[in-house]
Amino acid sequence: MAGDSEQRLEDHAENDHANRQPFLIGVAGGTASGKSSVCGKIMELLGQNEIDHHQRQVAILSQDSFYRVLTAEQKAKALKGQFNFDHPDAFDNELILKTLREIVEGKTVQIPVYDFVTHSRKEETVTVYPADVVLFEGILMFYSQEIRDLFQMKLFVDTDADTRLSRRVLRDISERARDLEQVLTQYITFVKPAFEEFCLPTKKYADVIIPRGADNLVAINLIVQHIQDILNGGLTKRQNGCLNGYSTPRKRQPSESSSRPH
Repeated sequence: MAGDSEQRLEDHAENDHANRQPFLIGVAGGTASGKSSVCGKIMELLGQNEIDHHQRQVAILSQDSFYRVLTAEQKAKALKGQFNFDHPDAFDNELILKTLREIVEGKTVQIPVYDFVTHSRKEETVTVYPADVVLFEGILMFYSQEIRDLFQMKLFVDTDADTRLSRRVLRDISERARDLEQVLTQYITFVKPAFEEFCLPTKKYADVIIPRGADNLVAINLIVQHIQDILNGGLTKRQNGCLNGYSTPRKRQPSESSSRPH
């Protein structure tokens, strides 16, 4: 039966990864900075897009999948553009932490699916199988120290504010059924202040800062090379600054990364 075959594939994938931890990469940055595009470009350059999802060595997750389930009152505010989705409390951080820990243990995980039109979590989930490298992107991926310390590499996508706003306007109107006035009001009221208070300060935790997002192929190619080293099973010990050779994936000790100038 199909269900049995699916279960066997999951068990096989988990057994294959039982003896090694995946390399976790956090990708943060402001709204519409190009986090998803950077992750997608990394997947493309690694040739992972053309591989069956059961066999992929690299997986991508998004913090947007982990918005909290809203109360009736909160949902009514959200439908009017009056709920702050850029605040740390908007995310189910307990579920993010639980999911990351299961990924570290080499388990197959179920990722929620969030409907941005109705502002609700759907019934179905997306299955993510064990992978050697996991990219987890989101505006506040580095805000919680408990979550931040699980990442062996942290990337911050740094894109001009005007570019981010224009992208957000186009995305929210075309993909999320919003009108222009609502998008701009929400941006001024919630998005910009939350970016300055919660997201931008976490830039100091980044190991690598990527200006201009997916357009910065030099930075992305360096990261891709580093990931290829991990996938090949033996990191070459390069002494080239931000990508100074990591050892094989290991449990990260709670510590703060040094600050970087903006």
